[in-house]
Amino acid sequence: MCKRLMSAGLLLALSFGSIAFAKAPEPYPLEYWALRSVISQVQVSPDGKSLALMKIPSKDGNPIIEVYDATDLEKEPFRLNADPMEITNFGWASDTDIVFSLRQKVRDKIDGFNRGVYENRLAIVDIEKEKIRSFDETNPSIVRLLPNKPNKMIISFSEGDDDGPGAKLSEAFRPRAYWEFDLKRGSKRLLIRGKITLGNIDFDAEGNPWLARGLDIGEREFVWYWREPGERKWHEMYRQSEDVFENFRVLEIDDTKPDHVLVLANNGKDTQGLWSFNYKTKKFAELIYHRSDVDVSGLRYHSNTWTYPDKVVGIAYRKDKTHIEYFDDVEAATYKGLEAAIPYSHDTRINSRSRDGETMVVYNVGPRDPGTYYLLKDRQVKTIGSRQPLLESENLADVKYITYKARDGRKIPAYLTVPQGEGPFPLIVLPHGGPFVQEVVGWDEWGQMLANNGYMVLQPQYRGSRGYGMKFYMDAFMEGGQGGYKMQDDKDDGAMYLVEKGLVDPDRIAMFGWSYGGYAALVAASRTPQIYQCVIAGAAVSDPNMQVNYYRFRLRGTGKDEQLRMWDDSISPLKEVEKVNVPLLLVHGDVDQRVPPDHARKYRKLLDEYNKNYKYLELEGADHFSSTLFFHHQIELYETMIDYLNNDCGQVSLQAKAAQ
Repeated sequence: MCKRLMSAGLLLALSFGSIAFAKAPEPYPLEYWALRSVISQVQVSPDGKSLALMKIPSKDGNPIIEVYDATDLEKEPFRLNADPMEITNFGWASDTDIVFSLRQKVRDKIDGFNRGVYENRLAIVDIEKEKIRSFDETNPSIVRLLPNKPNKMIISFSEGDDDGPGAKLSEAFRPRAYWEFDLKRGSKRLLIRGKITLGNIDFDAEGNPWLARGLDIGEREFVWYWREPGERKWHEMYRQSEDVFENFRVLEIDDTKPDHVLVLANNGKDTQGLWSFNYKTKKFAELIYHRSDVDVSGLRYHSNTWTYPDKVVGIAYRKDKTHIEYFDDVEAATYKGLEAAIPYSHDTRINSRSRDGETMVVYNVGPRDPGTYYLLKDRQVKTIGSRQPLLESENLADVKYITYKARDGRKIPAYLTVPQGEGPFPLIVLPHGGPFVQEVVGWDEWGQMLANNGYMVLQPQYRGSRGYGMKFYMDAFMEGGQGGYKMQDDKDDGAMYLVEKGLVDPDRIAMFGWSYGGYAALVAASRTPQIYQCVIAGAAVSDPNMQVNYYRFRLRGTGKDEQLRMWDDSISPLKEVEKVNVPLLLVHGDVDQRVPPDHARKYRKLLDEYNKNYKYLELEGADHFSSTLFFHHQIELYETMIDYLNNDCGQVSLQAKAAQ
């Protein structure tokens, strides 16, 4: 892609004063780790006059929004408290308007798969008038802000009856209605209604619909469409069978070539790259960026989204960290300056920026930084705060990117969190959930908490993980489901690799996982030969067939192939209970809507029948994802985990063995 010139940015030459760090202490109290993000989602207003942040003022309190005078952070802020609802997200919609998402409790127990006790809502607050406007429509979401149309934004709502005839089918293909909302008048105007054949509509900075993707049910094909501003007619851009695994995803208009868009696609290659695609001729034009080892993961946009909306300045790929290859020299220099100035810089982002570019919020997160926000204004840097201010960088652990070979020769990437001190260490194998997702070296609270308590942590990117090409992902299911087989070998082989390197004591190995990771822990509990002294299985799938049955009616195309090929042939922990040969700790939330607690209850019943050694922790009021857990959930989980590892893991605990 050709480089393009933009208005002058800031070439930063910033410096921080020396920071005094305390010597490495004993492990932090678990209460430190259990705290939810104290400060998060800091953003500066478009005019640069105000600074808004989300804050949790007490251990088990709900988040509030605080708005400060950006020129004097010591002034008393404006506060917004949504109790008894919980604020989950926010953003500036204009100089004075903040749009925020909430969740509210609507039932006492889950009502089917993915129908939990909470539902989402959307609201807008005018901080000058202190006036709130809420939306009661179903499943509201912000589609995009409109920088070129001040005080306007596009919102969408799901249409249709959740409980009426055909509700199950509509859940799979729920059309949305798109509206332009006037922030000052409080009125909305219908722009377009989506449908199965024309859904997922994108809009440009002027509010014009320009891209849509739909499903041609008769032909069993996904279809992409485009249209010109001012037109009502949609034109076909691309078709792809729903049975094709190769990726094709339109990202943005290619402003270097008329009639072209930027797409992420494989186009016959194993890993996906960034392509320029001619939407009128329906042909790929230029391969802009590609790697043979990992997928291109997305685009990097200009840091000033108000002045330069949709302006592409680089691409991103994930490996040992998120790497950016810039097409824009000014943006590259700006980020280089920031990374040099910020302590423990790793993944450094300009989180938000004023229209004039002079005021910005910078966010850094990495293995030794739980997430710190900085305000850059008048060429001065002020630390706003940390997501977890009680955790000091020098007492946290380094995370290394490694690769090792599985027993069949497959190269497996992994992340290794190395505790301070001398090895060999006790090891926790921590497989990610999904399983078809990608992790990247960054801040991992569970990994850091375990390392702080003396455990090395291995996070294997086992086959089936995304981001490493089509073959790596499809090897999990194309030749029979590998859950419990080769995918499990990948995890065990990583542990033994560390043993061979002398880093890990072979008599002090455990596995801890959540969701699919919990499934992997249950499988590990019945493996022979056995390398683990115990397992901890959180929110675990114990019955793959039951889990797939929750959404079987929705499966089509590649999704159907992926899920059914994976789970129909994989090991079911429920059928392996008699073979369990190590102690295990089960953890489950009683309102888990993604992996309902029936999984734990059925598995426990069989554990009791076979008189197996286990403990069970049920988290009252806890949903599936860790982001939804409150302080009292986290502290109960962490205290139970560490106590279990120290006292109940194997015939002799992992830590006790170290002292022998």
